[in-house]
Amino acid sequence: MTEFFSALVEFRFMQYALLACLLAGTGCGVIGVYVVVKRISFLAGGIAHSVLAGMGIAYFAGASPLAGAVVFALIAAVLIGLIKLRWQQEEDILIAAFWSVGMAVGVIFISQTPGYQVDLMSYLFGNILLVSGKDLLLMLLLDGIILATVFVCYKQFLATAFDEEFARLRGINVELYYILLLCLIALTVVSFIQIVGLTLVIALLVLPAASAAQFVTSMARMMLLAVIISLFVTCAGLMVSYQPDLSPGAMMIVAAGVVYLLSIMIKRRLDARAAKRIAPTPPGGKG
Repeated sequence: MTEFFSALVEFRFMQYALLACLLAGTGCGVIGVYVVVKRISFLAGGIAHSVLAGMGIAYFAGASPLAGAVVFALIAAVLIGLIKLRWQQEEDILIAAFWSVGMAVGVIFISQTPGYQVDLMSYLFGNILLVSGKDLLLMLLLDGIILATVFVCYKQFLATAFDEEFARLRGINVELYYILLLCLIALTVVSFIQIVGLTLVIALLVLPAASAAQFVTSMARMMLLAVIISLFVTCAGLMVSYQPDLSPGAMMIVAAGVVYLLSIMIKRRLDARAAKRIAPTPPGGKG
């Protein structure tokens, strides 16, 4: 571990990587709770993989791939929401369509880009060590948008997440907030592209929030705990991967999986102890 902290002090790219973990972990912890509560993790995956189309088009046009990712992620989120709500299409069909077509379009444009560079493929699997100052500014901007929107619309999101019919009776535009939530998921996905890539982003979006859901039921507390877990697994993955030269993104996913497994085991043990305490004493027996 001493080598990691020495590199953190000495090399700017390591400092950028750590800052990227902190920024991405914050947004992921907050939005991941909504993904878990509404059970739309695969819908988030469809948005994530369709982003490759925007990146490929932007790279072909000589623009920033991340800028293309932001634009196309928002377009995909709005289209998925509108098609599902207005045309009553099943979510699994939408996921398959956007997932496959988005990646296919991205591959086509990438393959036709003059002077194609292989490092663009790092967006598929992530490479946090290539995060630049501009990437950090974009992530900071996305985090600001996500947190500000959640703060302003917290009550509306809360109502639509748990009881859509009650929300409608209260005059809340459920469809509007559903699409807005999908847009926030899209922005969160983009903020994680550089860290774990498109193929692994679903796990890091879902597992910390699912771990937090084992212990708390309040949405606000779940968000706080999910953010803490997200920050822990991203920083731990970066730290553990440094010395043996492993993939930081992959190690973050492994860390998130371990934390989720431990949370299930701890929850089961706590439930067993609670059940034992409240179990009635059999007649003539000892408690």
